[in-house]
Order: sequence, then structure tokens, then C-alpha cells
Amino acid sequence: MVIIMDTLIERLNHENADERLAACQALADKIEHGEIARPGVGCDVNNHIHTTYSFSPYSPAKAVWMAYMAGLSTAGLMDHDSIGGAEEFIAAGRILGMATTIGVECRADVSGTALDGKKINNPDQASVAYVALHGIPHTQIARVREFFAPYMEKRDARNRKMVDKINALFAPLNVALDYDSDVIPLSMRVQGGSVTERHLLFALCKKLTAQFSKGEAIVRFLKEQLNIVPSEKAAAQLTDTENPHYDYDLLGMLKGELVSAFYVPATDECPRLAEVAAFADEIGAIPAYAYLGDVTDSVTGDKRAQKFEDGYLDLLFDVITKAGFHAVTYMPSRNTVAQLARVMALCGEYGLLQISGEDINSPRQSFVCMAQRDTCFRHLEDAAWALIGHELAATKNLSDAFFSKQTVTKYPVLNERIAAYKSMAKR
Repeated sequence: MVIIMDTLIERLNHENADERLAACQALADKIEHGEIARPGVGCDVNNHIHTTYSFSPYSPAKAVWMAYMAGLSTAGLMDHDSIGGAEEFIAAGRILGMATTIGVECRADVSGTALDGKKINNPDQASVAYVALHGIPHTQIARVREFFAPYMEKRDARNRKMVDKINALFAPLNVALDYDSDVIPLSMRVQGGSVTERHLLFALCKKLTAQFSKGEAIVRFLKEQLNIVPSEKAAAQLTDTENPHYDYDLLGMLKGELVSAFYVPATDECPRLAEVAAFADEIGAIPAYAYLGDVTDSVTGDKRAQKFEDGYLDLLFDVITKAGFHAVTYMPSRNTVAQLARVMALCGEYGLLQISGEDINSPRQSFVCMAQRDTCFRHLEDAAWALIGHELAATKNLSDAFFSKQTVTKYPVLNERIAAYKSMAKR
């Protein structure tokens, strides 16, 4: 029984989407027949789950399965520049009886605004912000794909330049990457997924472990050849040759320390801030700014201690609302309660919907955010269900989207609108 279940779970990451969904259905049948214990479902929600269509150990079907087995009540897709996994994510949710939402994350150009020149929520580049489109109506998936297609092509061109810089950096060590044969196969680019900096580093990790072997040799290599000194925790992970997450742990170390050495600034692959908001309104989605906040100890292990938006938070909220953004998304595990208290207060002042989500792209990350169980974040569960109600309603009729003129006129008070759309979702 255990072997059969493990095989089915392994098939959730099969290269073929039909096979992945068939495995999901087989697992759902086993739950229905009592062969697999049905997980207890609480109040936990997560609206920011990456899949293999950007960077993640999980296909869309496996991401939903992991969320379901973790006891989440809702799960939200959030891939970089790609909506390629949406249909599978929705289908897997239906198979397992789990409420889902779909979205896209992208970089946006803030030049020409009061944020120009500032390091916002992007550790690698100033004047560029990570933003999200939440609750995309299912009738608009094709339009989202068309919108991001040219930006992904431009991103591919920049990726090739970064591979060239990586190769120049590692030439003395006889380590080289080929974008087409080493990087693309690690992604879902051929199926409409995106290729991110993490893919480049993941390919590099595989080259390094193949050449220098895992364990003490890699740790020495990092220290002696790259001048990177792993923390005690990271060193322990990298010296453990049986570590099942080895490549991901090495990736996290390199992402935090090496990206600046090969990074090529994103320019023409970034739509303008107001352009993203206008497109979201046009298709009935909800444009959200992704709050990062000043970082001290990175919970994901891939960010240095740096200052981001906290020093000019009032200005930030003024700019994003004038650009047409309707929401802010944040991760309670990544910030202090004091940081998020400021964010929540400003959301209330500006009438912005608050959306939560744990940035899932590594096998060590939990789908459940324990910090979110604090009573001060109770409203995030209501918002997640309202997001589901919005997506269902807007899929039927765009004029019923959460922030449409018709809906705002009907429910001018944000909390009343949240309650109404939560009720729609629960029904």
C-alpha cells in the first residue's frame, strides 16, 4: 500500500499533465475509500504557491496535493510571468474538493514614479517591484498568457546573458552552463512556463556537485573559491551527503551570495506599474503589491540582511494606489508583528484588500504558515475566501469582479464586500 501511494505521489510530478491529474484522481479515490486518511482541514490559507511553471519542486497537481494534505482550506497558484499551470491547478483542486485561486507574479517598472531609484521589494535591482495579479477569472487565462508571452521571450534573452556571465565567472574552474541543454530542461519553458534566476542557479548547483562532489568538498569550494562562508546551519546541510534537499539548499546559499556577480538588470521584460494595474482591471483580476519589508534574518535563507520599503512605506502606499493597485499581499512568517501592523494600518487607510501567502518554491518550506494563526491575522482567512468568491463570480461575469465599478457601488464598504464574496465562495 505504501509503495503504491509513493508511486502515485511520484507520478504527480510526471512530465505529462494528464498523467499528473490521473495520479491525483487515483489518490483522491483512495481517500474516498478510506485507504488514505483524509487530512483535517482548519483555517490555514496560502495564496502564493509556485509550481514547476516558474520554480518549485511541485507540479501544479502536486502543489495542490501538498496543500490539501497539509490541511489548508484554500490554495492559490502564483507563478512568475506564467499562467501555464492554471488549468491543471484548478482541475487538481476540483478532484480533491479543494478551493483554489490562480494568479501571476511579475516584475514591474516603477520609473517615472516617486519610487524611481529606490530599492523596493527586489533584492537584485532598484526601480523594479514584484507585483501580483490575484484571482484571475478562468475565462481570461488565454489573455494573460498572451500578455506575458513577449515579456517571457525578453526574459529568455536576458537569461542567456546571465548564463554568459556565469560561465565567465566559473571559466577558471572549468564549469560551464549551456542554456538550451542545461537550463531549459529543468524548467517548463516548452510548456509555457518561465525560466528564472533560480533555474540558472539550480543548473549551476548540479554542475558543481557533479564536479566537486557533495559534502565537505563543496563547503571548501564555497569558502576557498567563491569566498562564501556558509552559516553553521547551511554548512551542516551541505556536509550531509544524504540530504534529500541538497541541491535546493546549495541553491539557497548561492542565491543569497552570488546573484549580484552575474545579474543583468531586467528592463524591457518589465511592464510599467500602472500598465499591470490597468491590465488586471481589464481582465477582472486583482492587482496586488507584494510587501517584502526590511530583512534581518531571512526565513527563506536566500536573502541578505537589507533594507527595503519600511523607510518610505507611506510614500509606497501613495504610489501604488495612484497606479491603480487594489491590494497588498504579505507573508506573516517573514516579518515582525510590528512591521505588519504598519502595513495593515495603511491598507485600512487606503482601502486595500489584504492577501496572504507563503512563497512556496523549496521542499523545506511548510505550506502552513504558523505565524498566520495569530489572532491579529484572522482577517486573512476571510480575504482568501473572498478572493475565491471573486474568482468564481468574475469567471461567470467580469462585471461581478471584486473591484468592478458595479461591485464597488453595490458594496462600498470593503469589509462588507469581503463578507459578501466570502459567502459566495462558501455557498
